[in-house]
Amino acid sequence: MKTAWFLGALCAASTFVAPALVVQGPLAPRALAATGNPLAVPSTLPMQAPRFDLIRDTDYEPAFVQAMAIQAAEMKAIAHQKAAPTFDNTIVAMERSGRMLDRVTQIFYGVYQANTNPVLDRTETAIAPKLSQHQDSIYLDPALFRRVATLYARRAALGLTAEQAQLLDVWYQQFVHAGAQLSEHDKATLRTLNTQVSQLQTQFQQKLLAATRDAALVTDTAQALDGLDAATVDGAAKAARERKQDGKWLLSLQNTTQQPALTQLTDRGTRQALFDKSWTRAETGSANDTRATIAQIAQLRAQKAALFGYPDFASYELFDQMAKSPQTVRDFIAKLAPAVHQEEEREAAAVRKEMAEDKGPSDLRPWDWSFYADRLRQKTFSFDAAEARPYFELNTVLRDGVFFAANKLYGITFQQRTDLPVYNPDVMVFDVRDRDGAPLGLMYFDYFKRDNKNGGAWMSNFVTQSALLGTKPVIYNVANFPKAPDGQPQLITYEDVITMFHEFGHALHGLFAAQTYPTLSGTAVARDFVEFPSQFNEHWALDPAVFAHYARHYKTGAPMPAALVEKIKSSARFDRGYAMGELIAAAELDMEWHSLPASAPRQNVDAFETAALGRMDLDTALVPPRYRSSYFLHIWSNGYAAGYYAYLWTQMLADDAFAWFQAHGGLTRENGDRFRELVLSRGHTQDYAPMFHGFYGKDPDIDPMLRHRIKGED
Repeated sequence: MKTAWFLGALCAASTFVAPALVVQGPLAPRALAATGNPLAVPSTLPMQAPRFDLIRDTDYEPAFVQAMAIQAAEMKAIAHQKAAPTFDNTIVAMERSGRMLDRVTQIFYGVYQANTNPVLDRTETAIAPKLSQHQDSIYLDPALFRRVATLYARRAALGLTAEQAQLLDVWYQQFVHAGAQLSEHDKATLRTLNTQVSQLQTQFQQKLLAATRDAALVTDTAQALDGLDAATVDGAAKAARERKQDGKWLLSLQNTTQQPALTQLTDRGTRQALFDKSWTRAETGSANDTRATIAQIAQLRAQKAALFGYPDFASYELFDQMAKSPQTVRDFIAKLAPAVHQEEEREAAAVRKEMAEDKGPSDLRPWDWSFYADRLRQKTFSFDAAEARPYFELNTVLRDGVFFAANKLYGITFQQRTDLPVYNPDVMVFDVRDRDGAPLGLMYFDYFKRDNKNGGAWMSNFVTQSALLGTKPVIYNVANFPKAPDGQPQLITYEDVITMFHEFGHALHGLFAAQTYPTLSGTAVARDFVEFPSQFNEHWALDPAVFAHYARHYKTGAPMPAALVEKIKSSARFDRGYAMGELIAAAELDMEWHSLPASAPRQNVDAFETAALGRMDLDTALVPPRYRSSYFLHIWSNGYAAGYYAYLWTQMLADDAFAWFQAHGGLTRENGDRFRELVLSRGHTQDYAPMFHGFYGKDPDIDPMLRHRIKGED
């Protein structure tokens, strides 16, 4: 998996976030506007696009406080009304609540993750525990739960539509899973645990951002960077100057263990230094060391699961996922691991042979793999990745690749607009129009790496679609591509191209949302389903019609030569065992951490990780996990605890879906409209297994995944 969709920042308030409520009485919009805070009322811009031209960093914290107070009053009124509970006066009323909190939460975390600063860091530190406490105050309110439980008990007699029945079920299960049925003593314990975990997650995120920034590799000589292309070297010099280190070169770290530059750096010492910087980024013993923080998070999560009677946090977390249980996950991975291990061994033997023929070092180490594997790729396919870069200009890939594929499949169109305010000058905004020309939503793109941006790539919403609230989706994609020096073309790698298609797959899932209720809208689905549309969309990057449309030389506009196209396709199937191996290692490491019982002592992170990796049926010393425990942002702060397997699970779903497309004519509007109707537009209005079965015609099948991801077959 190349990227990660961002879920975690909204976790503290996600159940209650959705756009625009007409607030009554003393909290009416006119009174809110009198506070002078632009976050107090819905934006008057198209589709309620955020007023980044008016919002100040200092506006967020008071807006959070005000918004939580408003929703607390709304929920109290719902809980204690005299009328008997009905679907409208309880469930729909809760759906309408928290409009300001939704607005503040979605805008704040969108900016905080992508463009933070000390003021936003302090805001997050102050607000995270309050959001956790606010959520607990709602879910643990016995009067409110009684109304929900009463409706749930009578659900068969309420005459609900399918979507309404699903919404009632989701609300009831969320209340139960949040502790509504616990004793008062256990509720008090749960509140404490939730507050502590929210504080620690914020600490982890802020420490990791600082640790990753500080761990950048700095060198005094350009010779240490031999092998890198001129644009990358120039970018490294610019990055050093920006950090007041004139005359030096700086390679900043990506969020993953392996770093892109390891493929090209010819000096083994530089490669090892860069790998070590990545591997130990958050294990320096400094204030940004994350190990004590994650050990405490893991212990507290296990204690929380025990309150509910679960043996471990993984069992607690998977209750509403497509897989349902840790055993299902383990059985799934067990089907993959032998084939992956065999492929890893085959690839390692080939890489060692290449090292020997090159008279390289006798011992293959993790910092050598990418370098010699790339040489082997070049030799096998006569392909140099740098040869392809002139054909991947970012804006061309976006407009003539990503947008083109979406138009062919779904009939939607895009028009850039420059009249809407943005939180950073690099951000682009587009109007999205549906197949009939009607407004569908807004899309923001923030592609370039900054020191104050979290690593990786993700999608989320500034505004969520809801027919009940009359709102359309306002969505953003974020990535971390190195920005070209001024005056140079913004050329990207093929891996970056895949990232763009991936994140836009998430965007399509949000843009095509067609739900009445915000809780069920768009990408508000399980982790092991939400990555399905994004990984499916990756497949179109190499579709012949799509590829030919965007892979053109940035200077001449000439299409990529057929021979080079074939090299890219062939080389894309190279090193499959390594790619799958690092994913499986990370997924199993996640499951190991979250399989700890509450009785387990607080772990020594290094010892635990070493033991966990040693138990895997993979060569993790040579193919290390994609994320090490100390910088595994997904599972410690971004909502993927016990859920990183979802990237593998949804690869299976995505490859199944693409196999269906191939069997039914490929890139056609008819196929795209069917996928939109049966998957992309459904949100969480039904359970995932029948939703997938309705499209695919049968249950998930691992064979297309094994053929495509491991055997390298089309």
